[in-house]
Amino acid sequence: MHTRIPNFLTLLRLIAAPMVGLIYVLLPSPFADWIALGLFVGAALTDYLDGVLARRWNVVTAFGRMLDPIADKAMVVIALAVLAVRWNGYIPVMIPMILILFREVFVSGLREFLGADAARLQVTRLAKYKTAVQMLAITLLFGALLASHYLVMLTWGMDGAMVDEIMAGRVDDIYGLRLLEPLVNFTWWGGIAMLWLAAVLTVLSGIDYFVKALPYLKEPEA
Repeated sequence: MHTRIPNFLTLLRLIAAPMVGLIYVLLPSPFADWIALGLFVGAALTDYLDGVLARRWNVVTAFGRMLDPIADKAMVVIALAVLAVRWNGYIPVMIPMILILFREVFVSGLREFLGADAARLQVTRLAKYKTAVQMLAITLLFGALLASHYLVMLTWGMDGAMVDEIMAGRVDDIYGLRLLEPLVNFTWWGGIAMLWLAAVLTVLSGIDYFVKALPYLKEPEA
């Protein structure tokens, strides 16, 4: 049982990954945004939980070592692809996304080339940090999508002067706009900041992995 639970959680995360994108084929926004956010947060929690359980029970299986990084990368890559579309290629979002995706493809190719030797390169603390920051950034950006949607919907038809009066407190805020606007700013700018931090950590962890792999890449002497 101790072996099965962490692996089952990892498998759930792998199944949830494509659903983050496919839900947009089935439902319109903001319903798809809500479900995608729920799936992603749930998957991030299972990532944390299966790691805790595996360490507590001292359970490490070949199946788990193989599946866990695949599930993590699938969640991040698919979520980033969805956000790239939803944010219409906004440059401050696209540049760190490209850096993250490039690193993931590069390291995956390097692991494939190394074959059995790849198992000797342990996951570093830096790599764990970058995954955590990636997931936080993606969660905030999905939250920004939702907060922006409701802010636009609730102010639809209002002129700028009316919105300014509400924000200044001179008109009753019956829709909660004074709370919603800071939420939009926090999730949007926080998400961008975390995404850039994730990109830096991702590139650094990729360089670290490459340096550690160099001894295995040398041609044998004739």
